[in-house]
Amino acid sequence: MSQIVKIVTLDEHLKNWSMKGCPINNSLKIFQQKFALNIIRNMMLLKQTKFNQFLGSVEGINTKTLSIRLKELEAYGLINRKVTQERPLKVEYTLTKKGNALNSILAQMAEFTFQYEPEKIFKDKKPRHVKQYFGTDILSEIYD
Repeated sequence: MSQIVKIVTLDEHLKNWSMKGCPINNSLKIFQQKFALNIIRNMMLLKQTKFNQFLGSVEGINTKTLSIRLKELEAYGLINRKVTQERPLKVEYTLTKKGNALNSILAQMAEFTFQYEPEKIFKDKKPRHVKQYFGTDILSEIYD
């Protein structure tokens, strides 16, 4: 006895759920921008807030790209840009509530690699858990 499986297209699926776009595609528009998640990671994990900190620690980024990414992340509502009135002027970037919501996503991405690709990050190539390794699975708490 064979079963007939109906193939549903993405457009049909979205229409069935009264959605005008795929939420995964929407997130990927933000995340697929080169270095965007690296900047967010450094803000969460390393507590970086300044342009030169990002420039010196985001692997392979240049000043033009960093400037563009910071503007995009601000436009997406993931970071705030604050200019101090001191002399010389200083610019600091902080995560918004929306930006901080990425913490669990980045932690899950790290957990995936800890479990399924440990040979790419650990010398002994043995799988681990983020919480077991760092004592927490909340990235922003690792260096608190």
